[in-house]
Parts: sequence; structure tokens; C-alpha cells
Amino acid sequence: MESANRTGPVHYRTAAVGGVNLFYREAGPDSGPVVLLLHGFPSSSRMFRDLIPRLSDAYRVIAPDYPAFGHSAVPDRSAFGYTFDHLADVVDGLLEQLGIGKFAIYVMDFGAAVGFRLALRHPERLSAIIVQNAPLYPWEPRGWWATLGQYWADGSAEHRHAARSYLDRDGLRGQYLSGVQDPSRIDPDDWAIDKALIDRPGVDEIMLDLLYDIRNQVPVFKAMQEFLRERRPPTLVATGANDEIFPEQVVRQILTDHPDAEYHALQTGHFALEDKAAEIAALIRDFLARTMPRA
Repeated sequence: MESANRTGPVHYRTAAVGGVNLFYREAGPDSGPVVLLLHGFPSSSRMFRDLIPRLSDAYRVIAPDYPAFGHSAVPDRSAFGYTFDHLADVVDGLLEQLGIGKFAIYVMDFGAAVGFRLALRHPERLSAIIVQNAPLYPWEPRGWWATLGQYWADGSAEHRHAARSYLDRDGLRGQYLSGVQDPSRIDPDDWAIDKALIDRPGVDEIMLDLLYDIRNQVPVFKAMQEFLRERRPPTLVATGANDEIFPEQVVRQILTDHPDAEYHALQTGHFALEDKAAEIAALIRDFLARTMPRA
């Protein structure tokens, strides 16, 4: 039976956090164990639209849009530093404002840079980790990463301009379709909406700032690797086996640091929820029922 058939409504809310109006989706019982869904680039909490109803009968699900993403406010770059440290600060502030104690994190792409920071800040509050197409083991920037690698190397105006290719319609579309078995299952609204949001005044420069800040993530990833080795938190990996951005053989390295992690490589690409939401939801429900049972 689909859990989506027995859930309550999704609420679309906004909270003022650190002077920023932060949009978030929330569903499920107030008393339920909390699952924090952290989206990737260039998407928003919209990427969880098919997952939330499949979890929210049993869990309190919270999915924020980072500043400048989705429906959250877009502070000017002169007033808000667009780094992953700062995005984590804002999400942390939202958890505090909502009175969230223990929580599980679902991290995808940019969500890993945010969520891993929260795990390292609040290890005592972390219930579980769910990893979907997310970085943890950096590798040489080649293939999809080659242009970003040049940008990271010198931060030049020339290479920043070249990195705009990641923001154009074809670049966004490719993230959704590459590695997918049946492209007809992927909603073209995905990249159309992402592109429309990126085309808002100033958002393109913000995205380039964040793409540049990826170069600073290695210490966080190393700290998270050590965290996994030492603490062995309940961890589920459900990743796209055909993802060119985070190749499956790289994602699989998590088993070297955390051999008890539950690992699943699904026949899809980067945005695995687009065509595997039901399968991923079933894996999550089974995993959380064993590792984060309801009271």
C-alpha cells in the first residue's frame, strides 16, 4: 500500500531566520521523529514533492529551501555571504526556531555540505543519515567537473564566466536526464522551474559563489569520514548508479569508513527521486523503522 494514500496535508511555510525569510515544506505528526530533507543544486525542496507524502504518515518531515533557492528570500550578496557555512547556519537556526531536538538528515548534492555540518555540530542530536547522490569523497575534477576545477584553481573572471554553463538550460536538463533509463518519466518542469528561478536578478551570481565555495569542502568531508568511522551512526545510502556527477564507485567508498552502512545503487542518475521515489521511500521506511522507531 502506498503511504501517500494515508497521509495528511503538506504545509508550505515561511520563517524569519537570521533576518532571512526561509521557506520550508512540513508534513506529518508534530510528535513524530523528525526527518530533515536537504536539497541539492540547482533544485529546492520541490525535489522532495514525491517523497514527503510517502513518509509523512509516520514522520515529521521538514524540507527547507536555502536562501536564494526555491521560495526563500534572496538576500543581496553584499549583505549575506553565500557559503555552505552560512547556509548551514540558517538551517540550524530554523531547527532551533521549530524546537527540533533529535533529527535524521537526508542529504543530496549541496545538501551534504549543509547536512554534514549539522551532524558535526550536533552529533548528539543526529538520529540517522540518508545519503542520495551526495559528495563525501572528493576526486580529481574531470568530466562534468572539469570547468569547475578550472574555476576553483584561480577564481578568474574567465573561468567564472565559463562556469555559467552549469546554469544554462541544457546544463540543468542534463543533470536530470543523464543516466536515467526512461527519460520520458522525468518531468520537464524540473529544469524549466530551476532555470526560471536562477534567472531572477542576482541569483546567477549567487549560484556561482556557491559553486566556487565547493573547493572549501574538503575539511568538512574529512571530518565527516572520521565521524562515520568513530560513531557509526545508522546510515542508508540510496544513490543513482549512473550518476556522472557523483559516480557510484566514488559514493561506494563510504563502506570503507562505515562498513555497517546500508548501501543501494539504483538504476538511475543524479536526481534519483524523479523516477525512483517509491523505491527510495520504501528503503527509507524500512531503515527508519529499525533505526529510528516511533515512540
